Amino acid sequence: MPSPKRKKAAAKSQLGGKATGRVRRGRARANDLASEAKAAVGKIARQAGTTSAARVRDLSNQARKRVLASLPPPIEPHLCLMMSPRAPVRPVALSDSVRIATYNVHRWQGTHGRSQPDVARAGAVIGELDADVIALQEVLRPEASEGEDPLRLLCDELNLYLVFAGTRRHRRGQLGNAILSKSPISSIAIIDISFSRFERRGALVAQIGEADASLGVIATHLSLVDRTRHRQVQSLLDQPQLNAGPTVLLGDMNSWRNCKGSKELEGKLNLHHNVDWPASFPSARPLLALDRIYVRKASVVDVRNHNSKAARKASDHLPVIAEIQFEPTDVGAGR
Repeated sequence: MPSPKRKKAAAKSQLGGKATGRVRRGRARANDLASEAKAAVGKIARQAGTTSAARVRDLSNQARKRVLASLPPPIEPHLCLMMSPRAPVRPVALSDSVRIATYNVHRWQGTHGRSQPDVARAGAVIGELDADVIALQEVLRPEASEGEDPLRLLCDELNLYLVFAGTRRHRRGQLGNAILSKSPISSIAIIDISFSRFERRGALVAQIGEADASLGVIATHLSLVDRTRHRQVQSLLDQPQLNAGPTVLLGDMNSWRNCKGSKELEGKLNLHHNVDWPASFPSARPLLALDRIYVRKASVVDVRNHNSKAARKASDHLPVIAEIQFEPTDVGAGR
């Protein structure tokens, strides 16, 4: 017979074992409940996140629709101004070398675009170029209520023919492309190459010179988006103007790398004889060749940027100048 002490110790040990088992089972149950609660919270959080993201997207779409509804309808590129100089000038002789230039004037607001528009500042640079034909991009033309048109005054001062096409509205007036020429502009066409509601773009097509010896000019400012820019290039290359006679396609091509648009331009149009395109942006320290000049049925003898002290301050782009040489057969086969 076990002693009372032993019986008491055995009973105590048995009770302890039962208690330990209950604790272990309780702990396991608590862990299971905690895991279930964690999974439930995670599920609720994921559902809330999905609902919140959908709600945010919905609110964003609603806000975007309201903003678009409040904006005036977008304009199509259209002819706004055409003028002749006050005094007659010598016409371009296509049998000789012709100097062509392209220049993004940055709304006449200088290098950083934060100063008040000053046409005279960029006008001095345009005068330095002494080009026979100049294509301008980001030309800002104020509303008539603002007083005299500085673009008219500039062309009067430089004794140039002028055509300007507005591409979009700007808080200060009209923004678009212009062609300035020493010779008469005999015909004009406007091409809408926007392909986007948010980025309005156009091309200005002009015929310069006489009917039997003339030069076609397509001046443009292409998109910042690669895919859109490629579509714009394809649209411009399909223009009959490029197959009719000596033609120049020039402007701010926004091609800072070898994208599909630039590859197609370089594959189908005549290139210059330089090794690389001259860098034109930013003007203070040019690194990117955004502004380019292509030709068809002609040769680019030389192309360079115009890196003068005035040009480095007048815009965020430097002008690019090319000497274009026309073959006698091309001149004779003019319009």
